[in-house]
Parts: sequence; structure tokens; C-alpha cells
Amino acid sequence: MSPTIFRYRNYRFYFFSREEARLHVHVISPDGEAKFWLEPSIELAVNKGLGTTELNELQRIIEERQNEIREHWHRHFGA
Repeated sequence: MSPTIFRYRNYRFYFFSREEARLHVHVISPDGEAKFWLEPSIELAVNKGLGTTELNELQRIIEERQNEIREHWHRHFGA
């Protein structure tokens, strides 16, 4: 199970249900995918095919919407 948190342009932001406990978010698009840690700070964990400009934009979106992502995380995985 990989619930979608939100979509932005052609990006889907989501979680994997059975993965590590450290708070993070996955992003996928037709061009590639990435994983960002949210703790202890927002930073790129994995990148497969996305360019620097895209990654910078995704990190900005995650920073702007981190409270929403955290709320979804806690609802999905428990507090």
C-alpha cells in the first residue's frame, strides 16, 4: 500500500506502508523518482532520474507543505 498525500503538477507525493520508521516522503513523476527525509531536517535521500532543478523544486514544495506531510504520516502510521 502506498497512499498518496497530494499531487503537484506531474508529481505524486506518497508513502510506502511497510518501510523504515524515520519520517520521509517519496515523490514520483514520469521522469523519475526521489525520496526525501523530513527528520532531522529535510534532505534528499535517494534520486533516480530527476534533475537538480526538479529536486530543488520538490524540496521547496516539501518544505512548504511539511506540516501536511507530517499530519498524513502520523494518521497513516500512528503517532
